[in-house]
Amino acid sequence: MAMAVAQHRESSSSGGSIDKHLDSGKYVRYTSEQVEALERVYSECPKPSSMRRQQLIRECPILSNIEPKQIKVWFQNRRCREKQRKEASRLQTVNRKLSAMNKLLMEENDRLQKQVSQLVCENGFMRQQLHTPSAATTDASCDSVVTTPQNSKRDANNPAGLLSIAEETLTEFLSKATGTAVDWVQMPGMKPGPDSVGIFAISQSCSGVAARACGLVSLEPTKIAEILKDRLSWFRECRNLEVFTMFSAGNGGTIELVYTQTYAPTTLAPARDFWTLRYTITLDNGSLVVCERSLSGTGTGPNSASAAQFVRADMLPSGYLIRPCDGGGSIIHIVDHLNLEPWSVPEVLRPLYESPKVVAQKMTIAALRYIRQIAQESSGEVTYGLGRQPAVLRTFSQRLSRGFNDAVNGFNDDGWSILNCDGAEDVIIAVNSTKNLSGTSNPASSLTFLGGILCAKASMLLQNVPPAVLVRFLREHRSEWADFNVDAYSAASLKAGNYAYPGMRPTRFTGNQIIMPLGHTIEHEEMLEVIRLEGHSLAQEDAFVSRDIHLLQICSGTDENAVGTCSELIFAPIDEMFPDDAPLVPSGFRIIPLDSKPGDKKDAVNSNRTLDLASGIDMSPATTHGGVDSSASQNTRSVLTIAFQFPFDSSMQENVAIMARQYVRSVISSVQRVAMVISPSGLNPAVGAKLSSGSPEAVTLAHWICQSYSYYLGTDLLRSDSLVGDLMLKQLWHHPDAILCCSLKSQPVFVFANQAGLDMLETTLVTLQDITLDKIFDESGRKALCSDFAKLMQLGFAYLPAGICMSTMARHVSYEQAIAWKVLTAEDNSVHCLAFSFINWSFV
Repeated sequence: MAMAVAQHRESSSSGGSIDKHLDSGKYVRYTSEQVEALERVYSECPKPSSMRRQQLIRECPILSNIEPKQIKVWFQNRRCREKQRKEASRLQTVNRKLSAMNKLLMEENDRLQKQVSQLVCENGFMRQQLHTPSAATTDASCDSVVTTPQNSKRDANNPAGLLSIAEETLTEFLSKATGTAVDWVQMPGMKPGPDSVGIFAISQSCSGVAARACGLVSLEPTKIAEILKDRLSWFRECRNLEVFTMFSAGNGGTIELVYTQTYAPTTLAPARDFWTLRYTITLDNGSLVVCERSLSGTGTGPNSASAAQFVRADMLPSGYLIRPCDGGGSIIHIVDHLNLEPWSVPEVLRPLYESPKVVAQKMTIAALRYIRQIAQESSGEVTYGLGRQPAVLRTFSQRLSRGFNDAVNGFNDDGWSILNCDGAEDVIIAVNSTKNLSGTSNPASSLTFLGGILCAKASMLLQNVPPAVLVRFLREHRSEWADFNVDAYSAASLKAGNYAYPGMRPTRFTGNQIIMPLGHTIEHEEMLEVIRLEGHSLAQEDAFVSRDIHLLQICSGTDENAVGTCSELIFAPIDEMFPDDAPLVPSGFRIIPLDSKPGDKKDAVNSNRTLDLASGIDMSPATTHGGVDSSASQNTRSVLTIAFQFPFDSSMQENVAIMARQYVRSVISSVQRVAMVISPSGLNPAVGAKLSSGSPEAVTLAHWICQSYSYYLGTDLLRSDSLVGDLMLKQLWHHPDAILCCSLKSQPVFVFANQAGLDMLETTLVTLQDITLDKIFDESGRKALCSDFAKLMQLGFAYLPAGICMSTMARHVSYEQAIAWKVLTAEDNSVHCLAFSFINWSFV
């Protein structure tokens, strides 16, 4: 097909137009062969250089009559057309999505209007009853709660009886998904709109707990149904799903009898299982429905030994309604309605089993997010680093979560048994001597230890501690709770040469960790990352060889605004070049909120601050809570579950058990100290704290720093010179410049830093005292400090030029200027320490 391009004369007055290169009124008509040759080049290089265009003319005789400038214009026009096509396609896709979302919102609006009408009806009925108390009958037509029909009288083993149950399940599910069978209220913190991922609601005033989600997904209905029915692939608490029976319903639908086992989220409650009927059918309007409900009566389900470890919970009519959209994609409605038998758990945990927000986060929202994740991965919108495919990274996250759940639950049929437990131990020790560390079914990738795996686990109740804040602290400040030298136990617990498992070499760790992002979900609610712990070998034969340890880690629930979600930090040692089928032995933390209710005030914690112990660890009881209005603190609770796994040699089981129990107890103690500091009911971590043994109170040191700055530099460090006590310390703590103090010893070490100083060095007040002054400067900075040190000691202050310093995470930090001054005591004007202020610092 021939193409014509108008070419115009170049004019000195024209401003960058492509037709300035060619003669006015001259048209070039390209033959189909010429266009084909140009298209071949365009597919390889859409923007060829001048030399490449000239080479093209030489290599293709059919282009010999085309001038190079005309070739250039052709490529410009071709790129322009390509851009216009892509933009038109993008706009069409956006338009289809907006149209589908608009349709969904209009349907939701209609449903809400029906719900309003029904509530008005109920209100009028109640008014009538108040005026006529003798009325003995009730109008069931206004009942907004679906009652579960008793199917125990019907034979669940009879296909005709099962079909009857399936049809009733379908009707009830649809009335929940698109009707007013349940009083749905908007999920707190999740507002619907054009930019939202969906519409989320939870139940109000109905039996059991229920959650609902509606959204738009760019996958076909059959694909969505296939993914969601495979609950093991996306529901992190699903341990096992087995289809016992499957047969055609005779109306184009399929009936399945399904047995599902779910994990318990803590060590304090038994796990749940379900015996359900699942009905899959395509409706007359083309919608695909997968609905499910529990069976009772004669169809009680499996009664095997494994089922005896579970509490049988009920699934009320639930499922998925998937409708195809014009132009591709689907609108999906998800309903989860459960009765989790809260009577079988301790009273303190019952809110976890009675909260529809927990069901919404764990199941309903998780299902919709997973479908959207798969859709974006399929379209190529999601790309991750290290050359790994998104599906591989997703599998790693699922294996970490599943391994942690296995350790927390310790099922007998997995080979776990409790070791020396008299019921009074705070830390439970479980042993699995049959554990096979395998990433896949490939025996070559398996690692079977002579002894097995030992797990130390415990659960504890936390008061007034935001789970998102705590898990962020545990992630960012591992040195505050982890004993990096505990891995040295492997030197004694494993025989010589049995070091195939990563992390099992005897190693001394420096405490430094480097976080390397690996991937994340599309809404960043979960992060997958590799952690490198810097260490050195303890073995004499390779004492000078670095033995860094790598951990594969998932972190989720760091958003304080998310309602009902749990926060997790789960990690496992890996090889530096971990293969896709690398064996994993996960350990970690899970924090689940218990008492969050609609209308609760948010915890008054600044989500943007970098957490640190701020020496609040050493706060005395008098200063920790003194003067705090208890009525202002949040009475919220959460349950923390800790599980650490240790591979061991059979001959060292008792030693490893003692070590593991002591280690987990030390972790619990550290977490309790951290929780006390970050609790909103406490004072600011920096107030009233001892910096270290032999140091003055923080308030006193802040006074000395500011007074000495004013004395030597003739100006005030803070905005107001009238600040005293706690107010002075708080303003110094939040000063934008990094302010640090170091001792006057022969090897100066830091003894204090404000928040900006800790952020700059990427450390905390506790680990700050292990950092020497010379470590933070580069070579030029050390020379500048040495040249000005004499002047500093003589005059009492010195201005240091702009330079580069180093954080504890080996990151470079630039600053415009640094000021150093002597800090004098108020009693005898003796020099207590040196202070440094780094102005306008930033990471390079």
